[in-house]
Amino acid sequence: MNRFVQFFATRWGIILVGAIIGIFAQLLQKWGNPANMGICVACFERDIAGALGLHRAAVVQYMRPEIIGFVIGSMIAAYIFREFRARAGSAPIVRFMLGIFAMIGALVFLGCPWRAVLRLAGGDWNAIFGILGLIGGIWIGTLFLKSGYDLGRSSATYASVGWLLPLTMLGFLVLLFVFPQVAGQDKNGVLFFSLKGPGSMHAPILVSLGVGLLIGFLAQRSRFCTMGAIRDFILFRQTHLLSGFLTLVIVAFLANLVLGQFHPGFMKQPVAHTMGLWNFGGMVLAGLAFALAGGCPGRQLFLAGEGDGDAAVFVLGMITGAGIAHNFGLASSPEGVGPYGIPAVIIGLLVCLFIGFTMRKQSA
Repeated sequence: MNRFVQFFATRWGIILVGAIIGIFAQLLQKWGNPANMGICVACFERDIAGALGLHRAAVVQYMRPEIIGFVIGSMIAAYIFREFRARAGSAPIVRFMLGIFAMIGALVFLGCPWRAVLRLAGGDWNAIFGILGLIGGIWIGTLFLKSGYDLGRSSATYASVGWLLPLTMLGFLVLLFVFPQVAGQDKNGVLFFSLKGPGSMHAPILVSLGVGLLIGFLAQRSRFCTMGAIRDFILFRQTHLLSGFLTLVIVAFLANLVLGQFHPGFMKQPVAHTMGLWNFGGMVLAGLAFALAGGCPGRQLFLAGEGDGDAAVFVLGMITGAGIAHNFGLASSPEGVGPYGIPAVIIGLLVCLFIGFTMRKQSA
């Protein structure tokens, strides 16, 4: 057991996790998930928001088992290795707002950091602008970290606090089994389902859940985080997390070549638009929000699984942000940025800058 724990703390351990994510992301696409969207935390949380009726964008409504698996898999690993620690209280309202604006930025780009690199690995050159924006947003966040930005310390609390998001995810899974999708119907009981578009494309439930559980388990052990990889390299020139992140990209690219899923170009890429400036701007906002919150959307799910109530608040903020983005015309589509997406990005950047400047323990 000790060797297992120690292995995932090594560079080879996180490289293995990156490779596993890269392979299974492409296999999930082959098995039914949307093109260049084998795994996308932001997109899948948006689909969950749609399944719950928090927005009525009919093409993006599905209760994604992968997200459920991420949280439960992380929780299983945390309990096995005695790392489940219920804690909370570190500026929850700030984390909730950061989650909302992180989602808005991601939906202007049309993807989280994971999908950004998976789009690139699939040949979508529009993703280059998003990745550059992500790096830029995280870089701005590191400037705040250097100048004393701090959300404060979380405190140990009741175990039930750490259980609430995992139990919520289990509740979602129960709903999916009790009210499964019925062919030709866009609603069954309490859940909404897409009949066309990305929400209608999904791998079999048990396959998606199994992959989610595996990735959640391994990511909890390795501390896999895309935002952390870039942040640590900028701040400390550390490449431990970055090695896993880069492995994900390389393995996903190779898997796409083998599976015939690599289609290079800018035009007619699946669930993507060609407005480069706002691909960049949306991910600047998302990257800054991730940096200020202390983790990418995947890492927030894994932290929530090991008892972090503050990460759970960020997750709920992202799901809420998905509802806001689609209800108010902020989210993009293959035709381009939504009618109010551009002002939303600008407002989001102002809010994040306000948080960054006002939550510093010392002057810059």
